[in-house]
Amino acid sequence: MANVPSLQDLMKAGVHFGHQKSKWYPKMKPYIFIEKNGIHIINLEETQKALEKALNFITETVAGGGTVLFVGTKKQARDIVKDAALSCNMPYVTNRWLGGTLTNAPTVLGLVKKFRKLKEEKASGKLEKYTKKEQLEIAREIERLETIVGGIEKLERIPDILFMVDIKTDKTAVKEATRRHVPVVALCDTNSNPELVKYPIPSNDDAVKALQLMATLVAETIKEVKEKV
Repeated sequence: MANVPSLQDLMKAGVHFGHQKSKWYPKMKPYIFIEKNGIHIINLEETQKALEKALNFITETVAGGGTVLFVGTKKQARDIVKDAALSCNMPYVTNRWLGGTLTNAPTVLGLVKKFRKLKEEKASGKLEKYTKKEQLEIAREIERLETIVGGIEKLERIPDILFMVDIKTDKTAVKEATRRHVPVVALCDTNSNPELVKYPIPSNDDAVKALQLMATLVAETIKEVKEKV
């Protein structure tokens, strides 16, 4: 398991900055240290404890062959989440959560399978037997599917964990995970309900440095596990 960052490193990344007091979610109270100039400051010792629990859970799951689906569709998180997922060879969703990814998995996984097949046929030259018009239509279909399911191309079944950077932006994913009993590890800012997820990590969920730190930490943990297995 990757080392839990020091309090200093967490502060440098801005993990402690919550939202304005007026926007807080009362169930985040145990994770709030103080209020300063109308802004809630997160207790980073609680963040460290939560990270240790979450990373241990991820370690055990991946060691048993489990898959972690990285989710982050808001603008400043997309590249960070995608790069972190690719670095540890895990699937990701960064464009838009496709409704039914978990609750209607057979249909979505069918699209994934179709996408893989078309890409393989294109790469092997099998599409050359079609007319130019048909080839163009297939190319457009590949492009469409790339946008919809490109990040989950390697997904063969429902993931074992969702790692999320913002449960408010991607609330549909949280709802589907709850319905399918898929554990969620997620950053929870002071305006979020931590009880919606199994492993809430009290953290700023807007600052690029905070997102980078957390996503990299999860990716490094997964890589370490895979190297040992």
